[in-house]
Amino acid sequence: MNWINNVVRPKIRSFLTTKRDVPDNLWIKCPESGQMVFYKDLEANQFVVPGSDHHMRMASDLRLQLLFDDGRFEQVPVPQVPVDPLKFRDGKKRYTERLRDAKADTNLEDAVLIGEGKLDGLTTVAAAQDFRFMAGSLGMAAGEGVIAGMTRALEKNAPFILFAASGGARMQEGILSLMQMPRTTIAVQRLREAKLPYIVVLTDPTTGGVTASYAMLGDVHIAEPGALICFAGPRVIQQTIREQLPEGFQRAEYLLAHGMIDMVVHRHKMRETLSRLCHVLMGVEPAKHVDKTRLNGKSHTNGSGSTIEAHTGTTVEPEILEPEQRFDPARIEHRDPSVADAEAVTSRPSPTDRQH
Repeated sequence: MNWINNVVRPKIRSFLTTKRDVPDNLWIKCPESGQMVFYKDLEANQFVVPGSDHHMRMASDLRLQLLFDDGRFEQVPVPQVPVDPLKFRDGKKRYTERLRDAKADTNLEDAVLIGEGKLDGLTTVAAAQDFRFMAGSLGMAAGEGVIAGMTRALEKNAPFILFAASGGARMQEGILSLMQMPRTTIAVQRLREAKLPYIVVLTDPTTGGVTASYAMLGDVHIAEPGALICFAGPRVIQQTIREQLPEGFQRAEYLLAHGMIDMVVHRHKMRETLSRLCHVLMGVEPAKHVDKTRLNGKSHTNGSGSTIEAHTGTTVEPEILEPEQRFDPARIEHRDPSVADAEAVTSRPSPTDRQH
C-alpha cells in the first residue's frame, strides 16, 4: 500500500496536472506607491520604479556593472579574516550559521565587493556594499575590503568610488567591528595625502558606524533620491526626544537642503556624473575613443529623437554682474501688471524679424 501511495499516485498526478512553478520575484511591489512592476522591466530600468521613480536597493555586482565600461571589471581580492572570533550566538543561531546563510543567498564572501575597471577610459577602483549580506553591516571582512580597495587605488594612482549601503556595525563582532572605523579613516587619509579623489555615493540606507566613519569623509558626497542617511534612525530619535520630526527628516533631499551632502543624483545619471567628477579631479580628459552619446553600451536620445552630443571645448567662466543687474524678486513683485504686459508685447519679435 505504501508503494501505491508514494510512487504510483504521484506519477499519475504528474501526468494529469501541468502545474508550473512561478518565481517568487516575478513581480515586485513598489514600497512607495504600491505599484506592481514586472521584474524584467524593473531590471531594465536600473531598479528604478517607472511610475513613482522610487530607487530600489541594488546588488553590489549590478552596481559595479552599471559603473564600468561595458560592465566589465576585475574583482579585487580581500585578505582573509578570523571567522567568529568571539564565538557569538544570539537567541536563534550562531554567527557562523548566519554567515553561511548570507554567503549562500548572495554568492558573496562578505558585505563589500571591490572592483577595478575603466570608467570612460579612466582606470578606477570602486567598492559597493550589499545590503542583502547581513544588512551590509561593517565587520572585519568589510573593513578589510574597503581598505583593500583604497590600497589598490593608491597602487594604480586611480580615483576611488564607494557605494555605501549599511545598517551599521556588526554586533556579532563587538569591539572588533568598531575598530574598523578608525582603520578605514586612516586609509582615507592615505588617499588624501596622495591627492587621489575619493567619491562617496550614499544609497538607501546608510546608517550607523558607516555613516560615522568612511562614508562621510569623501571629497564629494552624492546621494540617490530618497535615500535614508543617518547615524540613528528617525524612529529612535523621535522616541528619544518625544517630538514630531520634520517631513523627509534624514532623507537625501533634506540633507542636501541643510548642507550635509553635495548633490542628489538620479541613478540614470549617476555614471555620467561620476565619470565627469573623476576626470575633473584627476585632471585628465576622457579617452578619445569613448562615445559620450552611449552609456554602458546603450544609446540615449533627447526628446526630439536626435542623439545627444557631448560638449567639448574650454571651460566657460561665469560673467560677473553689477548688483543692479542681478535678479531681485522684489522688483518683480512690485511691478505693475499692465506695464509688464505692455513690455512683453513690445519686446515680442514680429514675424518679419524671425529667421527661418
